[in-house]
Amino acid sequence: MNRPQASYRETYRSGGFDNILGSMFDRMESCDLCPRKCQVNRLEGETGICNTGRNAIVSSYGPHFGEEPCLVGDHGSGTIFFTHCNLLCNFCQNHDISHEGRGQEVSAEELADIMLMIQLRGCHNINFVTPSHVIPQMVEAVKIACEKGLRIPIVYNSGGYDDLDSIGVLEGVVDIYMPDFKFSDPAFAAECCDAEDYFEVAKEVLKEMHRQKGILEMDEQGLAYRGLLVRHLVMPDDAAGTKKIMEFLASALSADTYVNVMGQYHPCGDIKPGSALSRSLSYSEYNRALEIARSKGLHNLI
Repeated sequence: MNRPQASYRETYRSGGFDNILGSMFDRMESCDLCPRKCQVNRLEGETGICNTGRNAIVSSYGPHFGEEPCLVGDHGSGTIFFTHCNLLCNFCQNHDISHEGRGQEVSAEELADIMLMIQLRGCHNINFVTPSHVIPQMVEAVKIACEKGLRIPIVYNSGGYDDLDSIGVLEGVVDIYMPDFKFSDPAFAAECCDAEDYFEVAKEVLKEMHRQKGILEMDEQGLAYRGLLVRHLVMPDDAAGTKKIMEFLASALSADTYVNVMGQYHPCGDIKPGSALSRSLSYSEYNRALEIARSKGLHNLI
């Protein structure tokens, strides 16, 4: 089986990067790149919710063997963890990165070199973690890396709180979308990350991601090279509203959608006393979430 080339290779060949980059950096002058729409001039160093100016900030990078098997393979998923976040969940398991800002600012050239280093180490993909607030910087670096020989798939690994127009321009850049689908209850989303509109935003974003890339496709080695893979972190007391999320995935997208029903929730970050999130998930709660997913017809469960 011959896998198709990464999406960005054709975009580079056709000169499509210049149009994408021009429009994206223009939007940073009064930033509306994500649903927060802070309207700050990031090109001049102003910062909004994401605390990030002109350049991206990277916390860590390298082969990661804790991701989904279809991304990890034998040599790991080449993760690049961006510092800060546009969602800032109070239970974040990477609190030091997203809230406290651990990381180093990098230029586009430096970010491109990181990508090429990851490829040289044999990783199966470039896995951008929490990229929603740095899409222009990400695309800028992909173009440079492509010029220097990057060829492995790009994974867009976000919290699901993305801007629809921003995702639209990534059709010719990203190969695999891997968004979280966190909450269906507006009140709970407001409590956790001051994003009451999370469910409505994420539904439209996931539909666009599905339209662009379709069902996850894998090669004969079981390595993903294109498509959509959705993550859902199950919460204690069903605080995330798993049933509505699984109903949407099965009906609005496809029962064939690949879904990672994640059971590793434990209290961390900045949980309020008395919250449903102040305890770990039970085994029975996780099994119940799997039963719900299957009852809605979803069968590609990771």
